[in-house]
Amino acid sequence: MPRKISLSVNNNPTELGDFVKGFVYHVTTGILASLRDTGAIKNLELNVDSDNQVNMTLNGNEVPLSYFAAQIIRSTLAGMVANLKGASEPMRTLDLKITQ
Repeated sequence: MPRKISLSVNNNPTELGDFVKGFVYHVTTGILASLRDTGAIKNLELNVDSDNQVNMTLNGNEVPLSYFAAQIIRSTLAGMVANLKGASEPMRTLDLKITQ
């Protein structure tokens, strides 16, 4: 099934090549698989705000995250986007959307 992935870092849309799209998708599905009460992605919105708060909405339902889980997710995403083309400064905010 085709999927659409969009990523914005520090309020700047980020162009993703096929490898990066696949990598982001698989990292994100791995994160979801480790959380309770989640399932297949139809629509996913994952946001990190400037206060380092992580919010995740899966198929229209908010996914509750403990502080520990939120910080691991934030750190994983920050490390992943730090190496993207055009990433000249550390991640302050992130918006990730996946639609299948």
